[in-house]
Amino acid sequence: MTDFATPNFSLDLSDQVALVTGTTSGLGKRFAQVLAKCGAKVILTGRRVEKLESLADEIRADGGICEPIHIDMTDRNSIRSTLKKAENFFGTVTILVNNAGIPDAQRAVKMSDELIDNVFDTNLVGPWILSCEVARRLIDQKLPGRMVNISSMAAFNTTGHSAAALYSTTKMGIVRMTEAFAAEWARFNINVNCIAPGAFSSEMMDGMLQRIGDISQAFPRKRICDPAQMDSTLLFLVSPSSECVTGTVIKVDDGQCPR
Repeated sequence: MTDFATPNFSLDLSDQVALVTGTTSGLGKRFAQVLAKCGAKVILTGRRVEKLESLADEIRADGGICEPIHIDMTDRNSIRSTLKKAENFFGTVTILVNNAGIPDAQRAVKMSDELIDNVFDTNLVGPWILSCEVARRLIDQKLPGRMVNISSMAAFNTTGHSAAALYSTTKMGIVRMTEAFAAEWARFNINVNCIAPGAFSSEMMDGMLQRIGDISQAFPRKRICDPAQMDSTLLFLVSPSSECVTGTVIKVDDGQCPR
């Protein structure tokens, strides 16, 4: 006889402290809103302070608890400082969503060193540093944790015409980072998983559509997805019922990409 409830699923995150990167728009904004709605105390992070403040006002008006903190994912001191500030507000971070990312939109042979560094640092190095800092604290305090890394279907699909070689490379790096951290930290009850979205509405997607035109008509369902359509995936991965799920990549692309 099982000791678990039927069904073994809960949306109650009221005992959790969540830190989400890249919350100024798109998926990150939605992730923060959803986690706060489910009771988590949420740290909102990003570069654009005015947008962080605006989101904080929205969440608080809806009854949520949050604090906005500026972060520069290319600056390791900023990452570590942000985590310390988060702890001062709400205590140990138990849910981390590594969402912040930037595109390249440039042919590999034409990229400047500055662009290469910015994409690598924002998309891969920054999430690596932040994940390790969060994990170190969870391990020291013997607390379980949930990490969700946001990759992209671009990690698995790229073409000679996409001008996204570096973005694709960093997002595949996120996939492997997820698997490696999951294996290393499983014994500490830290679950590390990954979501690989297809085309979802966001500032990044809007910029791409402006450059190359409407791509949705080439998709089987002829649409760009809404961030709200990823709520259930995020909540599954951060909820207690996903206790046995770690090192997994969930592709959420509406059937847009080949398999």
